[in-house]
Amino acid sequence: MAMMAKMRSLAPAFILTVGGLFVLFMVISDSNVLEALGGGRTNNIGSVNGEDITYQEFQTALDQQIENQKKQTGKDPDELQIDQIREQVWDAVVTQKIFGQLIKQYGITVSDEEVKDVILGANPPDFLKQNFIDSLGNFNRQFYEQAIFDPQNKAALVQAEELVRQSRLTQKLQSMILAAVNVGEDEVKRKYIEQNTNIEADYTLVDLNLIKDADVKVTDADIKSFYEKNINNYKTPPQRKLKFVLFPNLASSDDSQMVYKNLLNVKNTISAGDTLGFEQLVNIYSELPYTKDTLAVNVLSSEVVNALNRSNVGAIVGPYATPQGYVLFKYFGAVNSNELFAEASHILINQYGSDEKNLVEATKLYDRLVAGANFQSLAKEFSQDPGSGSKGGALGYFSKGMMVKEFEDACFNGVVGVVQKPVKTNYGYHIIKVTDRSNKKYIVERVVNQVKQSATSRDKNFTDADGFAFNAKKNGFDSESKLMKYKVQETQPFNEQSGSIPSIGQNKHLVKFAFENGLNTVSDVHKVAAGYVVAQISEVSNEKFKTFEELKDQLKPAVIREKKFEKLKVIADNLYKKINGDLSKAASIDTNFTVKQTGNFIPAGSIPALGRDYGFMNAALSVGLNKVSEPVKGSRGYYLIKVTKRTEFDKKTYETQSAILRNTMLQEKKSRYINQWISEIKQTADIVDDRHLFFRQ
Repeated sequence: MAMMAKMRSLAPAFILTVGGLFVLFMVISDSNVLEALGGGRTNNIGSVNGEDITYQEFQTALDQQIENQKKQTGKDPDELQIDQIREQVWDAVVTQKIFGQLIKQYGITVSDEEVKDVILGANPPDFLKQNFIDSLGNFNRQFYEQAIFDPQNKAALVQAEELVRQSRLTQKLQSMILAAVNVGEDEVKRKYIEQNTNIEADYTLVDLNLIKDADVKVTDADIKSFYEKNINNYKTPPQRKLKFVLFPNLASSDDSQMVYKNLLNVKNTISAGDTLGFEQLVNIYSELPYTKDTLAVNVLSSEVVNALNRSNVGAIVGPYATPQGYVLFKYFGAVNSNELFAEASHILINQYGSDEKNLVEATKLYDRLVAGANFQSLAKEFSQDPGSGSKGGALGYFSKGMMVKEFEDACFNGVVGVVQKPVKTNYGYHIIKVTDRSNKKYIVERVVNQVKQSATSRDKNFTDADGFAFNAKKNGFDSESKLMKYKVQETQPFNEQSGSIPSIGQNKHLVKFAFENGLNTVSDVHKVAAGYVVAQISEVSNEKFKTFEELKDQLKPAVIREKKFEKLKVIADNLYKKINGDLSKAASIDTNFTVKQTGNFIPAGSIPALGRDYGFMNAALSVGLNKVSEPVKGSRGYYLIKVTKRTEFDKKTYETQSAILRNTMLQEKKSRYINQWISEIKQTADIVDDRHLFFRQ
């Protein structure tokens, strides 16, 4: 104890850079540290086997993990990343709670002397060492121990001791769990042989395709027998379907206007005589890095092209809406290129049942346009091109080779500004108006601001969803969605173990809701990647076996394949007898049975031209050298195999490498075992997850 008191002098920097989920476990476990932090909400966010998880401890662990990511990436995580981190932290919290309970149950302890030995040992933990490693990677032991024994660092060392203690407790628990995990000598030897045995073989394949489906007679009784033999494969777990309304994460008009105004302020700053160069303004205000680009008209909107054409060199143009967001351009002039672009609008007519009727109606529209009707209005009303019709027929700029020939010829040969008579293509009849042709490219610099959903818009989105959920519970999901003119969608069936809900995405709280409530129950608001969802349980199906009638047609191919293998075995056995140990005779017996060579392969890899056919590989390891095997069932049929080369087992090399191989296999086996163990123990634990009440998940 005296030694421990002397040691409590660790530099605060030791605990500032602790990262990773394992250390996160330690933070979660350190209730004293959490209490010392003070403040925050104390509501319970969940529990594990009756042990509460407070909002405070979860949020503290979450904040630490977010800070760790910021240090690693150099930037704040976005909302989607924070949701992912929240899932990781929750999993870590639950795991460590279970670990803590098991540590108490098994009476596992760590003494002060053990903690001291770790901190003062030859190889202290990395999170303690890292601030005492120089640029050459050398650990400065002297400075490290000076920090440890400095009385000013006492409080920091107390926390470091607790992290070490929790780490050792977890290590002891894992050691207890993994004590029975071992790798036998036979496993190591088999692995070595698979990785180090080079094999070459001759073979002939009695191919499954030799027997046509039509040559196999399958009765309903055959299929029924196959169904009954494999009945457990056709069990359908309980399933649910949901109707839902999605309130998508979309920027509002206010969000768009705010971005526009911000860029307008940047433009006004330049006009007011700001001394900063445009490149500096790009570095300050743009969400994309600085570039000076030469842009063809097809990557610019008509509005931007027209504005640049009206501008003088050096002018600041915009801001204008683009697919990237709002953009402020600095114009450096235009150059001619060898590529010609056309800009056109069109009205597509193909909805009247025949070419003759389509032409009649297209001609009527053409006559109205010649008489002065508005092209955009008629395009929005009549055009069957969904992409351009809603935009008044506008296609923007395009180059040769991008459109079908008849359309392209009309656009690159027609008179600019004149509506053309209907042009026929495979799509129907097009009424075309060419609005420009240009070979210009524009030299520009750009400040780009993307239009994103603001926190205000997101909150409004949640409020709308919350209001709908309240009224849908009161007035009915269908009637309320109809009243509000919300689009109702429906998922495909999903089960309780589904990683995500079809058409909605990942949200285990919504899955849980679906399986804990009855038909037509309306949910609260749930957060998903695309926005907010309010759902109603629209279908409830209990566990059942799919009936024979449901599966009859699906099972028939499998039964045919099984019977083909039975017939094939007879053919393979006859061939084996006839060749009498001489594989080269196979082709003379039947030209279908040509002899091929594998080339070199190892059993741990794949066989050239055959892939990973395990039946072939296992036989190639065991059949006598230069002896023809009996028929070996593979994925493509039956093989007759003659191994012509197989490296001998090298006992000395094996003895040299077996220890390393055993250790690698043991670590892999332990990793699989511990992950499986954690997964199984979580399934049996009583876990209450109320995060959705705090984070709208």
